[in-house]
Amino acid sequence: MKIKDKVIIVTGASQGIGLVTARHLSSLGAKIVVAARSKDLINSLEKELPNSLGIIADMRKATDIKNLVQKTIDKFGRVDILINNAGQGMVGDFEHIDIVQYKAIMDLNVFGVVIAMQEVIPYMRKQGGGMIINISSGVTKMYLPGLSAYSSTKYALNSISLTARQELEKDHIIVSIVLPGLTATNFAKNSIGSNPNWAAGRKMPEADAPEKVAKTIEKIINSEEAEIRV
Repeated sequence: MKIKDKVIIVTGASQGIGLVTARHLSSLGAKIVVAARSKDLINSLEKELPNSLGIIADMRKATDIKNLVQKTIDKFGRVDILINNAGQGMVGDFEHIDIVQYKAIMDLNVFGVVIAMQEVIPYMRKQGGGMIINISSGVTKMYLPGLSAYSSTKYALNSISLTARQELEKDHIIVSIVLPGLTATNFAKNSIGSNPNWAAGRKMPEADAPEKVAKTIEKIINSEEAEIRV
């Protein structure tokens, strides 16, 4: 799919991968809808990016998600690409997983994504097609102690996404996943769980710059592959 002039929603766009991706795709000529909970950051980004729209949205809330899609349609008349980037980590041993916290990240990492997909699908079908890109994680290709809760949300996302890809192929709606590795963002700092300092003292691989992830997202838009690792 070509990027220029496409209407692209990017969730979790106030920082990290989402922010850099929004800027990158805007520089390629896309019309960007940026969504996040931070009013100040989203308003600032809307002013920065040409032909863009900023929406305050908590992707755990169905009403916010519905409002995000509706306002996109109201302004641009269509939605060509949805990038479900908003997410949160959870770290700690399996034995000590807090179920309330676990449900909270499931709400964001899985259920919020499902609702957003369900909201855009009818518009994409009516307009003749579209693309949904769900940001998963490289941890789904390995088993790392301390990350069972977080990785399980991304395993679920992979299955949902690639099954939906098969179901929606007849409607010319492409569903793909991107699997970043360790990325230089505030993701670890913003994680919850019984051991939020999980990475401290561990020998970690060199983190990728978020710009590398943004360019990988550009690549999968152009190629329409099912999945790609960063």
